[in-house]
Amino acid sequence: MPRLIVDGSNVMGSRPDGWWRDKAAARIRLTVEIDEDADALCGALLGDPRADVVVVHDGPAVEMQLLRVFARFAGHADDLIVELAGAGDVVVTSDRELGRRVEAEGATVVGSGRVVRLLRDAAG
Repeated sequence: MPRLIVDGSNVMGSRPDGWWRDKAAARIRLTVEIDEDADALCGALLGDPRADVVVVHDGPAVEMQLLRVFARFAGHADDLIVELAGAGDVVVTSDRELGRRVEAEGATVVGSGRVVRLLRDAAG
């Protein structure tokens, strides 16, 4: 079953919301927002609102309460994303090198800006 795999650090960095002042809080904000809008994101990007969602962040684990999203943390998030990605998956990143690597695994790449717009539209 195809999954939505989000390069959390890349999406976080594409939103000028002051994330650099408190990275742990920014990881929580973004991941919770994706969790709340997971059905809409998966519907728009995968055509299946119930698809699994994995958000991968660089850095240490941060505790958070989530309903739909699997949050993963790694010292090298790009390597974990490549390991997770497979045929049919959609990977959200604007990192060109990571995009090439996951496409080689059969995944499709969607730019971070598209997800930022979808999240903004969902928030109304």
